[in-house]
Amino acid sequence: MIAIKRFSTSDADFKPRLNALLAFESAQDEAVDLAVADILAEVKARGDEAVIEYTRRFDRLDVASMAELELSGDALQSALAGLPSEQRDALEVAAHRVRNYHERQVLHSWQYVEDDGEADGDGCGTLLGQKVTPLDRVGLYVPGGKASYPSSVLMNAIPAKVAGVKELIMVVPTPGGERNPLVLAAAALAGIDRVFCIGGAQAVGALAYGTQSVPAVDKIVGPGNAYVAAAKRRVFGVVGIDMVAGPSEILIICDGKTDPDWVAMDLFSQAEHDELAQSILLCPDAAYIGRVAESIEKLLPTMPRKDVIRASLENRGALIQVRDLDEACTIANRIAPEHLELSLADADDWVAKIHHAGAIFIGPYASESLGDYCAGPNHVLPTSGSARFSSPLGVYDFQKRTSLIRVSQAGAKTLGRIASTLARGEGLPAHARSAEYRIESE
Repeated sequence: MIAIKRFSTSDADFKPRLNALLAFESAQDEAVDLAVADILAEVKARGDEAVIEYTRRFDRLDVASMAELELSGDALQSALAGLPSEQRDALEVAAHRVRNYHERQVLHSWQYVEDDGEADGDGCGTLLGQKVTPLDRVGLYVPGGKASYPSSVLMNAIPAKVAGVKELIMVVPTPGGERNPLVLAAAALAGIDRVFCIGGAQAVGALAYGTQSVPAVDKIVGPGNAYVAAAKRRVFGVVGIDMVAGPSEILIICDGKTDPDWVAMDLFSQAEHDELAQSILLCPDAAYIGRVAESIEKLLPTMPRKDVIRASLENRGALIQVRDLDEACTIANRIAPEHLELSLADADDWVAKIHHAGAIFIGPYASESLGDYCAGPNHVLPTSGSARFSSPLGVYDFQKRTSLIRVSQAGAKTLGRIASTLARGEGLPAHARSAEYRIESE
């Protein structure tokens, strides 16, 4: 039997039980953080030499120069051409759908001119606006070896390219020389400019500080292990980062009409990531919850990653009976999950009640796995309740906004009086005089 937690919102101890279920201590391992600090310091001081040394040590690659660790564009195209047709077709369709979705996110510059009440000498009024420009250079970290995710390459690289990023540099470890052809093929499809076969904290340091061979970037995106996450935390401020993600999560609200095998497998889809992933079902029908539990017992032995799924469900999973769907939505907003499935016959009617979620999957046919690979929206989503204030990765993460302010002579007199009054109220006389000079000018 799987010891997945089952309880009800009617239980007297429901709130503390829910709080305990959601509690996740993401405290950094001090030993990891200290090791990362040393690696980053070495990379910053010695550049390529340090990166090569760590690559020899951690990835068991006997190389003499960074040139041996950079892949050519031809290598990427060869990986794409060498894929079985079914894999290549799937990857190309997914890339097309991701690009098509993200092209709708592009922010545009705008401006307007105020009527200053009198003609300016050069015929121009006060102009205010916003200029949108892409980042110059972005680094993408991709896990390597067997734990490789070509879908993450597409989800991180395509929005950057749609935004207009001039240069996209991918780093991917190849332990023992093992290269994943799907990852390299995805890099080719996404238009990645340069690829280095390096990983770990040393790769993050190379991207953040720059080396003789790896140019410094403006932002680092992409998932990684504890060392990569610690390195991204440490270099934030020198460069931007996407986020430091927690374990994957799924919350399913079900009315009891979906095939229970579907719901059980959707819970598995997140539980199989790792033992800390969280899978929760909210449903008002106690009998249906029982059928889902039976499906879990029936299907788990068929799963290759059954031990990971079992540990995840027993540690952080739950089947919770709610009074009604309104209460389920209230709890969903409290949890603010990474993935929320509305497995409901009238799912569209309930979307308006959800305020906090990384992605909402509407209706019983919208499985979370489609969002991971090919639906189109980004699968890089806020976790650990951060959907209350954060959004999915998108084109806007690779664009920045600059304010435009052009002030006419007439506008300087009007605005100058306001600025002078406020500046003197704040005790900043130089600010006030700066504005007053324009008032007094003829």
